[in-house]
Amino acid sequence: MGSLLQVPTTATLRRIHQIQAITIVWMIVEACVSLSAAWMARSPALLAFGGDSAIELLSAVVVYRRFRSKWSGEQTEQLAARITGGLLFTLAAYVALVAALALFRHGEVRPSFLGIVVLIVAAVVMPLLAQQKRRLSALTASAALRADAAESALCGYLSIIALAGLVTNAFWGIAWADPAAALCLIPLIMREGWQALKGRPCDCC
Repeated sequence: MGSLLQVPTTATLRRIHQIQAITIVWMIVEACVSLSAAWMARSPALLAFGGDSAIELLSAVVVYRRFRSKWSGEQTEQLAARITGGLLFTLAAYVALVAALALFRHGEVRPSFLGIVVLIVAAVVMPLLAQQKRRLSALTASAALRADAAESALCGYLSIIALAGLVTNAFWGIAWADPAAALCLIPLIMREGWQALKGRPCDCC
């Protein structure tokens, strides 16, 4: 059953543009820093987090374009959701492979203090963005904006789990904690992908 989009007021529309612009800028920084740190440290947890950040960046751009260009919406949202869901399942499979290889090669994963910093910031920033997007989605009845809020909230959860793995490795020298944290992220990534494919964002975001 399709949702009837409400025409947003000028103030609401301006706020959506601001929130999505902030999200886009931060996700560019977050994805680039976390993926670079993942490459340098050979960190599966950072790889999973950075990959999800890149996908969330695409989602934020779609929502931003939607409210800027005044598209009719339903078909655009469904197509974007299917693409996002497919990318998330691909990401989950890749992270599972990288994490499994890291677990078999003990000591391969190196500590990443840069990764720890970006994860701490994400754990603070993303829940705040998700809260604002939930409020705006309620005002506009936009499924796309609501799904984007769910992804922002999930990004916050992912950052906490990945942070636990990186901190354990950095301060206690337990190298397998990083890929183990990455494996813990996979069900969350797949759940987000499944929700995107169904076109029903999580109500508990």
